[in-house]
Amino acid sequence: MPRYTVHVRGEWLAVPCLSSTNTIGWLGKEAVRRYMKNKPDNGGFASVEEVKFYIRRCKGLGLLDLDDTVGDALEDNEFVEVVIEGDIMSPDFIPSQPEGVHLYSKYREPEEYISLDGNSLTTEDLVNLGKGLYKIKLTPEAEAKVKKSREVIERIVKEQTVVYGITTGFGKFARTVIPNSNLRELQVNLVRSHSAGVGKPLTPERTRMLLALRINVLAKGYSGISLETLEQVIEVFNASCLPYIPEKGTVGASGDLAPLSHLALGLIGEGKMWSPKSGWADAKYVLEAHGLKPITLKPKEGLALINGTQMITSLGCEAVERAGAIARQADIIAALTLEVLKGTTRAFDTDIHAVRPHRGQAEVAFRFRSLLDSDHHPSEIAESHRFCDRVQDAYTMRCCPQDILITGRYHSCKLYFTHVALNFSLKMVFAEREETISGGNFHGEYPAKALDYLAIGVHELAAISERRIERLCNPSLSELPAFLVTEGGLNSGFMIAHCTAAALVSENKALCHPSSVDSLSTSAATEDHVSMGGWAARKALRVIEHVEQVLAIELLAACQGIEFLRPLRTTTPLEKVYDLVRSVVRPWIKDRFMAPDIEAAHRLLVEQKASAGFWLVWEVAKPYIEKYRREHIPESRPISPTAFSLGSLRMSADDHDHECSAHDHEHQNEL
Repeated sequence: MPRYTVHVRGEWLAVPCLSSTNTIGWLGKEAVRRYMKNKPDNGGFASVEEVKFYIRRCKGLGLLDLDDTVGDALEDNEFVEVVIEGDIMSPDFIPSQPEGVHLYSKYREPEEYISLDGNSLTTEDLVNLGKGLYKIKLTPEAEAKVKKSREVIERIVKEQTVVYGITTGFGKFARTVIPNSNLRELQVNLVRSHSAGVGKPLTPERTRMLLALRINVLAKGYSGISLETLEQVIEVFNASCLPYIPEKGTVGASGDLAPLSHLALGLIGEGKMWSPKSGWADAKYVLEAHGLKPITLKPKEGLALINGTQMITSLGCEAVERAGAIARQADIIAALTLEVLKGTTRAFDTDIHAVRPHRGQAEVAFRFRSLLDSDHHPSEIAESHRFCDRVQDAYTMRCCPQDILITGRYHSCKLYFTHVALNFSLKMVFAEREETISGGNFHGEYPAKALDYLAIGVHELAAISERRIERLCNPSLSELPAFLVTEGGLNSGFMIAHCTAAALVSENKALCHPSSVDSLSTSAATEDHVSMGGWAARKALRVIEHVEQVLAIELLAACQGIEFLRPLRTTTPLEKVYDLVRSVVRPWIKDRFMAPDIEAAHRLLVEQKASAGFWLVWEVAKPYIEKYRREHIPESRPISPTAFSLGSLRMSADDHDHECSAHDHEHQNEL
């Protein structure tokens, strides 16, 4: 007999169907009838017949025809939702899908696997696991370690040895010994009581990352979890059954207790869970729909599942990857702006940066040279002002290599988060010594500090980008039309886009206050110093998103500036970047709805091309940067008033003034 799981308001109902010829409309009415039966006031309805509704699939939210038969329209045990007219804005209405559900309707179950041994997982691997590109399996070595670790726990239970978290209570109750008959209940109670988070749930991608990282830590074989239970957790991950994990509630001390408890709660079949097949539903129904059973916790396994900093670390991995990507692309955007503002490349001379031997600074200067070298990639814009009388550029252009605190912060964070296999557990099991030891590897201070530094560093990219946007929009600084639009006054152009950038930068200033300098004593002073690393991770991601948006605005503004320099062309790599932007955003001739343009440019900075794995703007420029590196092209050092040399004196002052004036006159005629 086929059965369907139907969501009505806040309830999930299992509705058996005696005949496949029953209609979708019948299924909806039967679900409403059962919903009314469970409510003391019939849910506010006088009868089933007066209820008007429509039905949609939970997966993809596709509407179903009420006259179709269930046999033709649905698969056995499919999840559907009855939407009652007038309920959309009701506080009783609980949407069955997370925000941005359209992104997940195309989910395809992966065929490839990543083998976890607890030691080899990288940040790139973890991000790809979050995207649902791989399933997980354990290496034979990891399986052997997990088995040996579990043997130690089984012996402790058998011999009734008093060991924290295994045969005792937790925190303040560490001296309370628990009878063997209650050890399983102890672990379930731990998970239930610690599931006290609040706020929106993590997105499916972030929940996958969190779950994958917890599996990776358990694979190290120091937690005491049984291989049977760990394999069940892996099956849940591979089916993309993702527990409801509120984003707020961790202080990052004895691990991310609240988020990981919500994770474990779904694994034992309680609370809510989401999958591409079901949407949000009761965890037990989601597991059953995928042929899985709730996990039955053995002694110590609740503690093994919830004790670690995997929320901080998984979000931190995403932050590190996104920070690295936007830092690379910030160089390209700044180079484009410098070209539009008719800046000089002399500030990126190799000898300048060799004096200050900072690897990141030298690399940024190299990228600028590779993108702006007018001898190698002829730039008509650069040649048009080669002999102008400008002495030097503003700091936000010529000091870009030096203003790269992000590079140092990024590499320090990368160093930490590359080792995402680090073990974080309160009670560690050392099978070789046949001993368990309580330590402090669960504390989140290390990743919290790293993420606070990362937020401060990456913020600088937006801070200097906003100043360059101001220079582009200000005619007294750019020699371009005010706010980069013709018929100023009738049109406002980029006026408020710049305000948006300024607002985001200002908001980042508050978000960059380090969360890790704060601490509040918890758990009756047992956990008397905490890291607040969960907030460090979440606000770092928010800062990075703001940086991406500010740079998207600068990218649009720089491309708009080029329109006023035509027919002059910039260097080949920067023309390619311009062409990419123009493939999604047309030039501004007169005012139009700007928010979609900003969003389109933002996507060019954050989306990846699946075939190459590169962010799109970086993908366009990278071949030219790498070719410049491979071919060891001699550095061009054009004569300019920004540098004093004997060679520059060969031109007399009169010749210089005449040539500069001629160039200016010719350029004005072209415009």
